Amino acid sequence: MTATTTTRSGHRTTVAIPTADGGWRDVQIREPREWQHRPGGSTSRVAFAAAHVVADPRGENVPGSPAVVDWDSTLAFRAHLFSYGFGVAEAMDTAQRNMGLDWPAVQELVRRSAEQARDHGARVASGAGTDHATALATLADVREAYLEQVAYVESCGSQVIVMASRQLAALARTPDDYLGVYDAVLSQVREPVILHWLGEAFDPQLRGYWGSPDVDAATATFLDLVRAHADKVDGVKVSLLSADHEIGLRAALPAGVRLYTGDDFNYPELIRGDGTHHSDALLGAFAAIAPAAAAALAALDEGDLATYDTEMAPTLPLSRHVFEAPTWHYKTGIAFLSWLGGHQPGFTMVSGLQSARSAVHLGRLYELANDAQLLPDPDLAAHRLGVWLEGAGIVR
Repeated sequence: MTATTTTRSGHRTTVAIPTADGGWRDVQIREPREWQHRPGGSTSRVAFAAAHVVADPRGENVPGSPAVVDWDSTLAFRAHLFSYGFGVAEAMDTAQRNMGLDWPAVQELVRRSAEQARDHGARVASGAGTDHATALATLADVREAYLEQVAYVESCGSQVIVMASRQLAALARTPDDYLGVYDAVLSQVREPVILHWLGEAFDPQLRGYWGSPDVDAATATFLDLVRAHADKVDGVKVSLLSADHEIGLRAALPAGVRLYTGDDFNYPELIRGDGTHHSDALLGAFAAIAPAAAAALAALDEGDLATYDTEMAPTLPLSRHVFEAPTWHYKTGIAFLSWLGGHQPGFTMVSGLQSARSAVHLGRLYELANDAQLLPDPDLAAHRLGVWLEGAGIVR
């Protein structure tokens, strides 16, 4: 017997989820919800969803090989996000930067996504880093690598997200080393950018970014940079998974500089705000919960905080599960949910990253998405879960 289920009138009513102790848990399938498309987006918050890439299932997407992308499915997923009013944060860690998405694929992704955003009248902001360069020996090399990617992103008509650089983290010895490189980059950008501070939980190679492993000291350096270039900084995306740190930082930012929350553990309260300050959003979680997040933001636009809280509540356990440690493997959950939701033909990832989460983890992910009514075709999702579990050798 497979892991899926009893049926009634041709439709499954329960799904069996594998548990860590070797047993099973029966989950009642919830009816899909009719989510409202909101292509106009929110009026009270700026919201980007960081999007993943869909691997070509026929491609040689094994570790160490160049990325082979299913462009039709990848762009269709972005159209899905646009339909709920989100801008797309492109070519970031959610799209497997530094985890399999090589520079030629990044270039094509940024170009295609920027063209599509123009067609939809939507926003797109794309990551510019230094990951295309393999032999950076000096801080000047890092600076030039950044400038090359920034120039490419700008040439495509996308807003720039200045990503954290593993190469800079390896070469920098003092806070001034960081400030010197970023000063040069920000002095040459055409339009205000988003600065991305990606924390150690997302990438251990970025430990001590901004010149210190002490978060308070690093924050002081970061704020020095933002204040010196406030006219060139649209906002900062902070992915440290600390609500207290984010609340303190957003209050200290110069006027007009947004804080785009990257806290996939605490985003509802941070976006809601405290009555004085609030966070905008640039979240990988929004790729998984787009319909519910759009409904919540629509309520927030109307000042209906109770409905906002109600809409966000079931998404938070799902997001926290997707991003649980090791957090850098959250991309596997994003792709799995996309497959369950019918947005892509298979559960295959660039660099073979579909193997990065266990069957028990992914089964629980199905359960939480079902709880949140975020599976548009419950029968398809149940079928796909069962097929995947059976292929993994997990049968009841």
